[in-house]
Amino acid sequence: MQTNPHAPTRATRATRATRATRKEWTALAVLMLPLLLVSMDVSVLYFAIPEVSADLRPSGTQQLWIFDIYAFVLAGLLMTMGSLGDRIGRRRLLLFGAVAFGAASLVAAYANSAETLIAARAVLGIGGATLMPSTMALVRTMFLDAGQRAKAIGIWTGVMVAGIALGSVMSGVLVEHFWWGSVFLVNLPAMVLLLLLAPLLIPESKDPAPGRFDLLSVPLSMAAVLPLVWGLKEMPAEGVRIEYVASVAVGLLFAALFVHRQRTTASPMISPDLFRGHGRAFGTAVSLNLVSSLAVMGSAYFTTQYLQSVLGKSAIEAALWALLPSVPIGFAAPAATALVQRGMDRAHVVAAGFVIAAGGYGLLALAGTDSLWLVLTGAGVLACGAVVVGSQLTDLALGAAPAEKAGSASSLLETGQEFGGALGMALLGSIGNAVYRDAMPGSAPAEARETLGGAVATAHHLPGRTADTLLTTAREAFTTGMHAATLTGAVILLAAAVLAMGALRGAGVREPENAGRAGEISSPSGV
Repeated sequence: MQTNPHAPTRATRATRATRATRKEWTALAVLMLPLLLVSMDVSVLYFAIPEVSADLRPSGTQQLWIFDIYAFVLAGLLMTMGSLGDRIGRRRLLLFGAVAFGAASLVAAYANSAETLIAARAVLGIGGATLMPSTMALVRTMFLDAGQRAKAIGIWTGVMVAGIALGSVMSGVLVEHFWWGSVFLVNLPAMVLLLLLAPLLIPESKDPAPGRFDLLSVPLSMAAVLPLVWGLKEMPAEGVRIEYVASVAVGLLFAALFVHRQRTTASPMISPDLFRGHGRAFGTAVSLNLVSSLAVMGSAYFTTQYLQSVLGKSAIEAALWALLPSVPIGFAAPAATALVQRGMDRAHVVAAGFVIAAGGYGLLALAGTDSLWLVLTGAGVLACGAVVVGSQLTDLALGAAPAEKAGSASSLLETGQEFGGALGMALLGSIGNAVYRDAMPGSAPAEARETLGGAVATAHHLPGRTADTLLTTAREAFTTGMHAATLTGAVILLAAAVLAMGALRGAGVREPENAGRAGEISSPSGV
């Protein structure tokens, strides 16, 4: 019996069956809408808060909660929502989140009291916690081909980073031309579009055998995440106080209880299987991705203050200048993906990303008190390195995780990013603040010795020459503190590069699944 040498083999046909078509790429574009808006809402109030304060007259505590409640609720519910999506369906959870996010945006836009705005921001956090892991999990289940999935995840990473950068600028532009509620109304058209297009383009997917939902794990996870994030975020601004240390300790205690619960219960929220076998790569990727987030947020803590308080830029000017380092980010992830697809070991690419990011920190360590372009270049180099690392580690983690646990895997990655960001601000911010206080003369006013912002505020009430002297001293002290923090960050990143070289060498992912996974993926119409 003769065979046709040009006939496609079974393996070739299977590979073709797993490759995404134009429909999946269009669905990816739809998924980027909620991701962009959720990431933008982290920073969307930066320039709107003066208008909010004048209109709603919140107390100091209420103003802090208007800022922080969104990020706290988002971080606290990520693991819960990721696990819930695996059980009820990721597309269904995405649509529920879109309704909640849109409704809360409408309430926030027309809030007539601080309490109403705080409540609306909390619901926005709930919606965000459903949207973020759902988008990443759906990318995992729609793109079965490893190469295509890597490209899709690179796009996902770039959109998330761009959203955080764009949020503050967009709020400044909108508040300049409209009222403060407009920063929330921009969410509505995108949510409506998502609700219309998602059922048509995005297939439903869920765990075919998820087991019961462990209700006890929900409060345990929140009791672990919220105190940790709050304590770590407050330390850079307020110092290492007993209440913040106690908060971190309480969070770690509940984290240990949460882990114990996941290891002993019959139906855990986060399956320990994620960390076994192929999951060893998953655990390593989550840990290293946390370090990457530490680097990004640690640098942002200093660069934003540098632009405003050292160089004297207005808030909107600083935000516009801060967009420049985001420009090359769009090329970083695709370049890294291309290198891996051409045969370069992923361990080498991730390690190179860490080294590049460390180089960005090195440039920041060379900055003086008038080094705008050096700081922007350093921030851009650091961001490119971090995006290389983040895109590759996200691809590795989701590829190593089973598709039926995509929601849980995505939520763990994103929770790790939240921890990394808070830890970066706490660790590097505390180092920088400690050096700043040590460098400030004892004769300076007490408020000026605490922070650069305090020095700027104090200088407004001093005569010209005295104010100039105080500002010059404070800016030099801040820059010295930034040098110490950025050098520490560079050392951490270089250590992470060495770890990546060893831990990720030859790390692979699961084989591509066949297109027809019964019970797990249905057609966009739900059939």
